Amino acid sequence: MKILVPIDGSKYAMEAVKMVSELAKATGAQVTLMTVTPSIADIDIEYTARERESLEQKTTAYGENVLEQAEKVLGTTGLIPKTLMMASTSVADAIISTAKKGKFDLIAVGSRGLGATARFIMGGVASRVVNHAPCSVLVVRMEK
Repeated sequence: MKILVPIDGSKYAMEAVKMVSELAKATGAQVTLMTVTPSIADIDIEYTARERESLEQKTTAYGENVLEQAEKVLGTTGLIPKTLMMASTSVADAIISTAKKGKFDLIAVGSRGLGATARFIMGGVASRVVNHAPCSVLVVRMEK
C-alpha cells in the first residue's frame, strides 16, 4: 500500500501524519510526505528578481521545515518516509496529480489547513482532493 500525506505545517496535517504512522506501521505501507509551496513565478504581482529569490528561499525553507517535522513524527515509529516538495498555484491539483502519477492507494489529509484566508483564496484543499482524487482519501479531524 502506498500512502500520500500532504502536509502544510498545520496541526490538522500533523494529526494526519500521526494517524498514518500507526496505519503504516500496522500494514507495512510505504509513506510519502508531500508539501506544496506557492509557485512564485505564477503570482501576478510586481517584484524584483531579488525579492522573488528571497520569497522562493523563504517558501522553500518553510517547506523543508514542515517535511522535517513530519519525518520526526514518523521516525518515532521507525518509519522512513519518502519526501516530496513541489511548487504549484493549486495545492489540491498538485496533490491529485501526484496521487495519479505515483499510483497511490490512499491520500491522508487534515480536515483543515493553515487558515481561513488560504481557504478563501485556494478553496478547501481537503474538499477538492476528496472530490477529485484517483484513490481513497482519509480526512483526519481533530477534536475541538
